[in-house]
Amino acid sequence: MRELHRYEQLAEELAEGMRSGVLRAGERLPSVRETCQRRGVSPSTVFQAYALLESRGLVETRPRSGFYVRAQARAARAMPLAATPQAEAQPVAVSELAFALLGSTRDAEVVPLGSAFPAPHLFPFDSLARCGARAMRRVKPVQITNALTAGDEDLRQALLRRYTLQGIALADEELVITNGAMEALNLCLQAVTRPGDVVVVESPTFYAALQALERLNLRAVEVATDPQQGVDLAALDELLQRQKVAACWFMPNFQNPLGALMPTERKQALVELLARHNVALIEDDVYGELYTGVQRPLPAKAFDRHGLVLHCSSFSKCLAPGYRVGWAAAGRHGAAVQRLKMMSSLATSLPPQRALAEYLAQGGYDRHLRHLRTALADQHEHALALIDQSFPAGTRVTRPAGGYFLWLELPAQVDALRLHELARLQGISCAPGVLFSADRRFNHHLRLNIGHPGDARFDGALRTLGHLATGLNKARA
Repeated sequence: MRELHRYEQLAEELAEGMRSGVLRAGERLPSVRETCQRRGVSPSTVFQAYALLESRGLVETRPRSGFYVRAQARAARAMPLAATPQAEAQPVAVSELAFALLGSTRDAEVVPLGSAFPAPHLFPFDSLARCGARAMRRVKPVQITNALTAGDEDLRQALLRRYTLQGIALADEELVITNGAMEALNLCLQAVTRPGDVVVVESPTFYAALQALERLNLRAVEVATDPQQGVDLAALDELLQRQKVAACWFMPNFQNPLGALMPTERKQALVELLARHNVALIEDDVYGELYTGVQRPLPAKAFDRHGLVLHCSSFSKCLAPGYRVGWAAAGRHGAAVQRLKMMSSLATSLPPQRALAEYLAQGGYDRHLRHLRTALADQHEHALALIDQSFPAGTRVTRPAGGYFLWLELPAQVDALRLHELARLQGISCAPGVLFSADRRFNHHLRLNIGHPGDARFDGALRTLGHLATGLNKARA
């Protein structure tokens, strides 16, 4: 067994204090400064320890107040178990199922627990519209042609500055503005694969990744992914030694659907492992800004020394849903991604790029993010309490340290597809687990979108879903 890092030792000592009752529910943990002085450790060690306890559901962050021991009722549900996926590559065919099951999320009358987006009222659409009008009045004809393919220069510079603030130095030519993160991810996938190639994905994984593989006639191999630790690096290493892999498509920060946040040192180990095998990593980081701790988690891109990490993100989940503005920082594959962009969509629409560049220049983005993170963190707590009250005994649920998804492992008797059908009749959507695997394995699992604070329908919908699951569990017992 490996030796624990200092932050893990500190987290375990504090967790033991909670188990023994020395640290009681609702009690505030010592401040970072106080803990540093008492224990002779660095602030980084304390932040990592507190973040680890938060990911385990043992503590919670209260904005502008600190870290508090979470009430046991909130942490009563066990975490879902990590999957053991098939070891062999397989073709992918999930698009028809995804289209059929998720079409209901477009109906405004349906409570969108199966949606991929948070509530619209959380975003500053009025401010963005004013910024867009101002920016387009000032646009010069030359900017229209200059923005082709690579993207609007002001927006590119704003993104490069944000990377720099994270300690990530990007070459200007590797950054490409795209029509949302999905175009970025698809272009990166095309740049590093050919039809028939093997791509490693997480288990469970985002269904849109499976759809992208299906469209490009690629084969998927799933690797076990833990709700707290992320991708199983030992299993990945064994897989890479066993078969030829063209690329990995992973989401280290608040993975969809698990919400898993891969610890920093494991991200670094992941990048180093893939570099040894010369395998590209397509990093989907669309939820990275939605953390509940005190510091944005680093992406895997921060540890890339060989240009093998193609980092993709967008503003769709954190600032401007519907604007369809994303980007790829594609490392050594930047030129290839630009060529593919030129051959497919040529350019990203200029008005939304200009609106976003103007909004970022005004300096309100980080303030908006703080409000958004607070709202989502509070809603996490609220949803976990409702699940604890309403869902059948034996239900396991994740406790992510960011994002707005919860992943539920229901009792084995509960068919999540049937639950989806019954919920739809009640005007509630949900995302059954079969969507998140190439072989449709997670048949008693469920992804729930809890990013709808202030929606008066939410509590009743979650309780109804729990009661439907309880009924299915009893009927099959």
